[in-house]
Amino acid sequence: MLKYLLFLFLCISGIFYSQQTKETRIKDKESLYDIQDSVMIKTRDGAEISAMIVKKKEVSQPLPVIFQFTIYVRDKGGDLQSLKDAADKGYIGVIAYTRGKRFSTSEIYPYEFDANDTYDVIDWISKQKWNNGSIGMYGGSYNGFTQWAACKTLHPALKTIVPYVANRPGMGLPMENNIFINPNYEWAFYVGNNKYLDNEVGNDRQRFRKMMFKWWETGVPYNKMDSIDGQPNRSFQRWISHPEFDVYWQKMAPYKEDFKKINIPVLAFDGYYNDSQNSSLYYLKELDKYNPRNSSYLIIGPYSHYGTQAGGEKIVNGYKVDSLSLVDIKKITYEWFDFILKKGKKPQILKNKINYEVMGANEWRSAPSFESMHNEIWQFYLSGQKRNDCYFLDPKLSDKNTYLSQTVNYADRENTTNDEYYPDPIEKDEINKSNGFVFMSDPLKKSMIINGSFLGALNIAINKKDVDLGITLYELTPEGKYFHLSYYIGRASYAKDITKRNLIKPEEKTLIQFSNTHFISKQIQKGSRIVVTINVNKNPFSQLNYGTGKEVSTETIKDASIPLVIKWYNDSYVKIPVLNE
Repeated sequence: MLKYLLFLFLCISGIFYSQQTKETRIKDKESLYDIQDSVMIKTRDGAEISAMIVKKKEVSQPLPVIFQFTIYVRDKGGDLQSLKDAADKGYIGVIAYTRGKRFSTSEIYPYEFDANDTYDVIDWISKQKWNNGSIGMYGGSYNGFTQWAACKTLHPALKTIVPYVANRPGMGLPMENNIFINPNYEWAFYVGNNKYLDNEVGNDRQRFRKMMFKWWETGVPYNKMDSIDGQPNRSFQRWISHPEFDVYWQKMAPYKEDFKKINIPVLAFDGYYNDSQNSSLYYLKELDKYNPRNSSYLIIGPYSHYGTQAGGEKIVNGYKVDSLSLVDIKKITYEWFDFILKKGKKPQILKNKINYEVMGANEWRSAPSFESMHNEIWQFYLSGQKRNDCYFLDPKLSDKNTYLSQTVNYADRENTTNDEYYPDPIEKDEINKSNGFVFMSDPLKKSMIINGSFLGALNIAINKKDVDLGITLYELTPEGKYFHLSYYIGRASYAKDITKRNLIKPEEKTLIQFSNTHFISKQIQKGSRIVVTINVNKNPFSQLNYGTGKEVSTETIKDASIPLVIKWYNDSYVKIPVLNE
């Protein structure tokens, strides 16, 4: 009995000692940092920005700052840890939250004030005695957008940015090629309902799917979506009141001539299956256009929006990625900061400006520019030559006066069109051939790499004033698998100019050129075929354009009395960038 009691005492003492040691270690670790978690910064217009600052206690000299600016408040989660990581690596970590978030008493307006607010926060940081005058920014999605917003008017203390899958409001989200996409509707509540994040709303997918399908089934105007939901959505209403890429969107981030002034090095990360890829790559392409001597780098691979920010996922939309595509994004980010802010070595992965993983080849390649990634352009015409249940994707033009005709009844809510453009799953056994048109090439005589973004032109004639179009690009493998490569959805009336609507003249043959498609690098097998689908975009997942010429958000099912008749002329074509070796 005595031995048992002694044993029990030792066990309890051991547990107590273990717990005490653990708590002591935590306290000792915490004591390493000087944490200021309730800093308030005033902007030029009097708004409040809530911020946290972390530095090592033993640090006495000024240091470079690693700065994040975000609408996502996770101060009890990863935010504080990310600041400690910066401090552990010899920096001072600062995170600031957009106006209205955390302890700020200002109103919440996603996107709208961040260009000026980032400048004001950077200016405040640069004047603190613990900053040596050098600031670097990093982060993904919204945090990626705020970095580019900070470059709208570049503060001299901002020395570099590292945006992951950066958003560009008005381009990619909440609208893509001037079509509003539904998922951004619920996001407005998720970030705007309170000072932190409304996870209950964010997780209530059933509520928003019910709302979306009720809008679809009843045919009420798109701008009445929040009436169906039963809760006003201020951000949604502000967004849809700007269907053109007008000054409202332009002022949020660099636009045209603004890129000439961006003279700091940039390291961007992106993914082939990132939903907002058009946003992210827009910045780099415009920077290269207006400032060709810029020091920008891109790392891109088979990643999703969230996967990019984690350095990749082994499985993306059902597709098992190449093992070499997975990278340590955090390690590379800090290697970059050391390279720029501390004169360290450039990250080894950066062989050239564009660094990309070739899907199917399990290898990384690099190129000095987007244009140099390919050495050939394959042009295919959408011919009228029927082959089984498809049409021939013809490398030669056969007849520019013939066409394929499609009728779309917008009042019909039982049948949808263009609802397979989204790449999930990436690889599948069959595609929907019941509506739209499918074009298939002859088998390829040798393997090659599709490298870049496909583009082209559709010659169409419609009996209405506008139409939303969808184009999807596949590889049909010798094994019979359809591999989703890229897609385009866009509003015909904005194809010429995203800032100004140009309605189509009914029954007149009209050229619709498109180029803002999703970027890809994929090794295509010998014996594979290239497949292109074309369709009218009519489904519950985005706006429905009835083609009257009125503002699309105000159109209703009453505008669907006359079905759309579209003629797809056979001199329409796609151009695919290819690397032949």
